[in-house]
Amino acid sequence: MKSFNSFLATSLSVVLLSCGVNRRDAGNKEALMQDAITLPTDLPPSSAENTETFSKTTEQTFHNTRVHPYSTFGLDVDNASYSIMRRMLLQGTLPPTESVRIEEWVNYFSYKYPQPNPPDPFSVNTELSDCPWNPDHKLFHIGLKGKEIPAADKKPSHLVFLIDVSGSMNDRDKLPLLKKAFELLLPQLNPSDKVSMVVYAGAAGLILDAEDGDNTAAITEAINNLQAGGSTAGGEGIELAYRLAERHFIKNGNNRVILATDGDFNVGVSSEQELETLIISKKEKGIYLTVLGFGSGNIKDNKMELLADKGNGNYYYIDNMTEARKVLFDQFGGTFHTIAKDIKFQIEFNPHFVKEYRLIGYDNRVLNAEDFNNDKKDAGEMGSGHTVTALYEIVPAASTKQNTNTDLPKYTSDVKGESNILELATVKLRYKDPGRKDTLSKLINHPVIASYLPPNQCSRNFKLSAAVCQFGLLMSNSQFKAQSNFKTVLDLLSQIREEDEEGYVSEFYQLVKTAELLQRNADKNKP
Repeated sequence: MKSFNSFLATSLSVVLLSCGVNRRDAGNKEALMQDAITLPTDLPPSSAENTETFSKTTEQTFHNTRVHPYSTFGLDVDNASYSIMRRMLLQGTLPPTESVRIEEWVNYFSYKYPQPNPPDPFSVNTELSDCPWNPDHKLFHIGLKGKEIPAADKKPSHLVFLIDVSGSMNDRDKLPLLKKAFELLLPQLNPSDKVSMVVYAGAAGLILDAEDGDNTAAITEAINNLQAGGSTAGGEGIELAYRLAERHFIKNGNNRVILATDGDFNVGVSSEQELETLIISKKEKGIYLTVLGFGSGNIKDNKMELLADKGNGNYYYIDNMTEARKVLFDQFGGTFHTIAKDIKFQIEFNPHFVKEYRLIGYDNRVLNAEDFNNDKKDAGEMGSGHTVTALYEIVPAASTKQNTNTDLPKYTSDVKGESNILELATVKLRYKDPGRKDTLSKLINHPVIASYLPPNQCSRNFKLSAAVCQFGLLMSNSQFKAQSNFKTVLDLLSQIREEDEEGYVSEFYQLVKTAELLQRNADKNKP
C-alpha cells in the first residue's frame, strides 16, 4: 500500500511543485483540491467510437426458506459501476442495464455503523422494515464496518504502478486525469514506503525501481514525463510489474500492483486465462492487484472487474477529480490497506418469520452453501474503515403470496424452541487474517432478533440503501422492480439530505432527477 502511496505521492508532487506548493505544506486539503482540479484544455476530444463492454449477470430470484435455508455469497467492495452510471447520466445517456451492479451502487456510499469490538475486524449491524417498492414485503439491511487502522500503525507498502500509456489514453479524461489523480496520494506516503512504476504501450518499460516514498522529486518527474502513444501490451506490463513486486517484496507489509488503464488490453499475455492464472499465483504469494479505470469509449468493465477479483483487490472507475479524491485521498487507507480477506456471508433465515427471501445484487458473488466452510474457496476483501452493505427482500411467513413453485421438503419439521422463535435469522461470517500464511478462517455468528421498525423510525443507513437499491432496480429494469418509481427514491433521499456531510447524497439526488427525465424521453420516443 505504501508503494502505491509512494507512486501517487510522487504524482502529486508533480502537480504540487508545478503549482509552487511544497509537499510538507500540503495539509490544506481545500487548497490542494483547488490546485488539482483543472485539466489541460489543449487535448483532442475523446474518441467517438464506443467499444465499452459489460457482462450481464443473472439476477437473483426468490428462494423458499424451507427448501433453501442458506444464502451464501462473497463480500464485494468495488464501486466502479456507480461511477460509470454517473458519467453516463452526466453525458445525457441512460446506463446500459448490463452495467448495473446494484451492490456496487449501494456500497458507493459510506454508512454510519459503529466501530467493531476487538478482536473482530468488523461490526455487524442489521435493520428490518417495510420494502419501499413492494408493500407486501419487508427489506432486511445488513451492514459491516471495518476497523480503522491508525496511520501510525499502518504497514509499510511497496506499490507498483502499472500505467497504460497507449494511444487511446491520450484523451483528457484518461492519462491527463490519471496524472492529476495520482497527485492526491502524495501527502500520504511515508519514507518507509516504496514506489515502483511500469508503463506499457507497444512494449513495457521500467520507470521507477523501488523509490522511497518521500522522494517526491523523482516520482513527480516520472509522472510529468508520461506521454500516451502506441498500442497496448497489458500482459507484458503486468509480468514486469509483478517481477518488481517480488524483487522488493516487504515481509508483513502491503505489496500491491496498481493497474491504471482505460481497459483496452490488445497485446501481451497470449490468453485471458493465462493472465488470470498469473494474477492468482501472485495473489497467493501476497501481492494483490487493484484496478483503476479511466475515461470513456474503451472501458472493458467486465475484464477489469474480473482481474481485480482474481487479484484480491478492488476495481474503481475514476471519472473526475471528485472521484479521484474519494478513492485516493479520503478513503486511501481503506482502498489499499486490507484488514480481512476471503470474507464470506451465510445468512440462515427462520421460516417462522420468513417465507421467501431474495438477495439483491451480488449476482456474480453468489456461492454454494458448502463453499462457506471451504477455506479453499476465494472471496472478497475489506479495507480499513470500509463499510459493506447487503439487502434482502423478504416475503413474511404469514403472506399468502408465493414467488417460488418448488415443493416443500417432506421431512422438514416446524421450527421449535423459544430461542429460534425470537430470531429472524443468523448472520454468519468467515474471514482470514491478511497477515497470516495459514488458510484457516475465523467464524463470526450473529443471531438477529426479529425486531421490526416502522418506516418513519428507520435509520439513515436503511433509507439511503433502500433508495439506492430501488434506483438500481429501475435502471436495470429488474423483473422484481414491482412498484419502484423515481418519486419514492427522491422522497427517501429528501429525508436524509440534511445529514449529507460529504455531498454524495445531494449529488445522487440530482442524478436520479436526470435519469427520470432521460427515462421519460426514452419512453416517449419508443416506437
